[in-house]
Amino acid sequence: MKLSEFKKILWTGLTLWLLGSATSLYAAQPVAHHKVVGPDECAECHKATNKIWQGTHHFSTFTEMPRSQEARDIAQKMGIKRIKADSVCLDCHFTTQEKAGVKQVVAGISCESCHAPAADWLERHSEFSGKKKEQESEQEAVVRWQDSEAAGMIRPHQLYALAKNCYSCHITPNEKLVNTGGHSAGSPFELVSWSQGEVRHNVWHSDGKENPIASPERQRMMFIVGAMVELEESLRAVANATQKAEYAITMAKRAKIAAKRMAKIGQMVQTDETQQIMAVLKTVKLKLNNKEPLEKAAAEVAGAAQRFSASYDGSGFAAVDSLIPGQDKYKGTPEPLN
Repeated sequence: MKLSEFKKILWTGLTLWLLGSATSLYAAQPVAHHKVVGPDECAECHKATNKIWQGTHHFSTFTEMPRSQEARDIAQKMGIKRIKADSVCLDCHFTTQEKAGVKQVVAGISCESCHAPAADWLERHSEFSGKKKEQESEQEAVVRWQDSEAAGMIRPHQLYALAKNCYSCHITPNEKLVNTGGHSAGSPFELVSWSQGEVRHNVWHSDGKENPIASPERQRMMFIVGAMVELEESLRAVANATQKAEYAITMAKRAKIAAKRMAKIGQMVQTDETQQIMAVLKTVKLKLNNKEPLEKAAAEVAGAAQRFSASYDGSGFAAVDSLIPGQDKYKGTPEPLN
């Protein structure tokens, strides 16, 4: 089912911006460390969310990752002397601020790792149009959120952008790190099962009293958009591989699995976007030295994924429910609210 015409009009500007940015959103884009404010700023209002975060692996990586023998072995092979210094580790394992040209790790994987560096949007998103929360009108809130997104904030309804942030690290975006450093080529990430586990923080609308799992409609969208982004990112990884070694082989296998999953989804959910991706899959050849065609295919998948994310609410896609991981597959459980 299509979203209301009002919502379509409301988010047209954002969608068009995203459609023009499929390549620039690729994981290799550097983080704007000078715009990172750090999780303490967010915790002032999001106390329940902050408590949940402190019980996650995203939080504990700040202290545990640099101390692990595996990380030290990888760092040594990569010629990295200090993991928390200006190294390849920073953008995926930590939250890093830059002040006066100096980078400093301030936390593990935190708010801005998912919602984007906040310096340009923090004040606007949290000021309730200069009023108390209960005094802000619905229209004022709509404009405030539009302004926040235009300034770079990634909000929950922007599933494509959120999924890109997840997969940009859960599919390792660095061939040398895998082939030379011995780092894994990625984790067995899936958007529903990982987002509804220990990192789930669906607490804002209940004032921190409840943390429910996503609705069936939301889960369908997360599952499908996640599958699209997995395909996109794995195709890009194969495109950028330069030698027949662990990275290229693993990414090609991942891309094949992603393609099979997407083909199954395309049979169950027949929209213009899923059918476009099905057509793209017929042209893909997963091999080395095939960068341009694979990048083109990835960009087409990205465009379809962005349009799909912006155009549907999941209510008409019950056919995929049998494919969505159940609660027994969730990656951990959130910290209790009380």
